[in-house]
Amino acid sequence: MKQNILFIVVVLTITGVVTAAFGLRNNDSLDLLRSPPESVDLQQAQAESFTNVTSASDAAPPVQDYVTANPESVSPPSPVVPSPVPAPSSASNSGYQPPQYQAEVHPSNYGERYAQNAQGQPVDNDWIIVLHETVGSGMSAVNHFQTPHLNDADQVSYHALIWADGTVIYLVPPEKRAYGAGNSVFEGDRGIETVKTNPDLPPSVNNFAYHISFETPPDGRESKNAVHSGYTQAQYQSLAWLVARTGVPDSRVTTHREVDRSGNRADPRSFDTATFQSMLSLYR
Repeated sequence: MKQNILFIVVVLTITGVVTAAFGLRNNDSLDLLRSPPESVDLQQAQAESFTNVTSASDAAPPVQDYVTANPESVSPPSPVVPSPVPAPSSASNSGYQPPQYQAEVHPSNYGERYAQNAQGQPVDNDWIIVLHETVGSGMSAVNHFQTPHLNDADQVSYHALIWADGTVIYLVPPEKRAYGAGNSVFEGDRGIETVKTNPDLPPSVNNFAYHISFETPPDGRESKNAVHSGYTQAQYQSLAWLVARTGVPDSRVTTHREVDRSGNRADPRSFDTATFQSMLSLYR
């Protein structure tokens, strides 16, 4: 009798562990990131994926001029999270800092920033920020970025991802070139800007872009509808906080839809420019 009971206990224990592990690997819930860094859930479920960022200044160095010392490639200073932090102009938002985590991205999904284009001509574009949305869940995007992709068509990534609750996930290191936009052009005060780094691929803005994405709300995931319910106030606040800290001017903040030249990119859908600009003015 005791042996039977012991056997049942062992089976149930093993089943529970397997079920829990499977659930954590496929759980899109933000609860995994809401937990404090020392929590058991975060350490066990995301130990290989997420690292708590204890200080905003730890995420990246200050913004500086683009350096072109190496004719082949160059790692320019980061356009994100410079120090000192600009003080918000609104007392109600003073001291705001979103939860921040870092996640590793597989090297096949990002590359180096180049000091010369494919024709050997020097490039010296100023930074731009390109806004996106995931279309799927935030966790599915992270899982995709952490998966090796040998095919160019499957390689995609962002520098930062903002979850529905405002949590900021830093992904590709800012000094690296994320694959956020394929065939793309930025039209600004300097005219048409784009850089061709691969002779076999269309030119893009990736060489001088910092890509930030919103997590898409549930009603917009895997949907081809032109609009959805939109993004949370927490997402807009975290985006404004992050963009303000980069020092990139408003005129060089754009969207994937605006820079895309392939004709099939519309993100971020349902983006409220007025809300974003209003939030951004609090942190500039």
